[in-house]
Amino acid sequence: MPNFYPLIRPFLWVLDAEVAHGLALSALRAVPGWCLPFSGEDDGLETTVWGRSFSNPLGLAAGFDKHAQASSALYRLGFGFVEVGGVTLQPQPGNPKPRLFRLAADQAVINRMGLNSVGAEVVARNLSQHRQKVLPGPLAVNIGLNKDATDPPSDYGALARTLAPYSEILTINVSSPNTPGLRALQDPSKLMAIVNSVREAAETAPETLHPTVLVKIAPDLESADVADICDLAVRENFDGLVVSNTTVARPQTLQSPNSNEAGGLSGRPLFESSTALLRDVYFRTAGKIPLVGVGGVSSAADAYEKIKAGASLIQLYSALIFEGPALVGKIKTDLAQMLRADGFATVAEAIGVDHRLGGGR
Repeated sequence: MPNFYPLIRPFLWVLDAEVAHGLALSALRAVPGWCLPFSGEDDGLETTVWGRSFSNPLGLAAGFDKHAQASSALYRLGFGFVEVGGVTLQPQPGNPKPRLFRLAADQAVINRMGLNSVGAEVVARNLSQHRQKVLPGPLAVNIGLNKDATDPPSDYGALARTLAPYSEILTINVSSPNTPGLRALQDPSKLMAIVNSVREAAETAPETLHPTVLVKIAPDLESADVADICDLAVRENFDGLVVSNTTVARPQTLQSPNSNEAGGLSGRPLFESSTALLRDVYFRTAGKIPLVGVGGVSSAADAYEKIKAGASLIQLYSALIFEGPALVGKIKTDLAQMLRADGFATVAEAIGVDHRLGGGR
């Protein structure tokens, strides 16, 4: 199917970014498969992480389908896994609008959504409908904290108990910059209580799921904080880390008028810093913990660099706003060619290769 997104994009971009996003979700649920661009082949990209099979390592990051409205449809774009959310325990409206901004000249996005969520119970009902079908890849749910929460371990545990029966992966979001105080929960003394609470809740899920528990960290951590989190992750045998969330930093290279908006920056300007952090985390954990690389991925070369830096899986979101859904198939096709050109028979063989060649840090 031809890629019609370049023709559609000018009309979408006339609209407020959040309105356009809602229309894209609705269209994805409604259109038949033949209307979608080629989703790419998975040959040579199959991989296994946490004992779970992924047809390819490319996933959709949290934020696109916050309320699990289009989860099953999203796999039709060619993703190996999909992450929905962030989801909060109780419904909350998030921050005032406008709160989502395109930075076209920078191929970037700023959001200050504030974890707007319909709440765990509604998301669970939505997911239960999607799970009536056999999904072609693991489903992840990103869980966050209400602004007025007073007992984070309890709330994260309650979120996990509600959503674990419908997910293979639970991602603990303690790194969104748009919820006051949330990033403070990355402190190891606070983080471990949350992880334990989610782990216990995950064990209540059906044996066919028993969700993997990941922790998503911020790209703005100080080096000492990164070291502490990595030490904790190795010592306490974390299932994995997601590296990384959006950044509050504003690179001097930004050119768009919206670049001074408050919120978390994602997209191409985040690639360098998030990949440097990924490389550092892989080094500090000695490759013992699977990592999910996210931040600024907009091409197969970007995805490949993340893998070589230490990522077992890759996620993207912002690039879809600029390139459209055909990007997924293109990345997969080009990534498979890159792996073969370098003599790798599997994705797993390339994970962390930069470190083995001495260029990882």
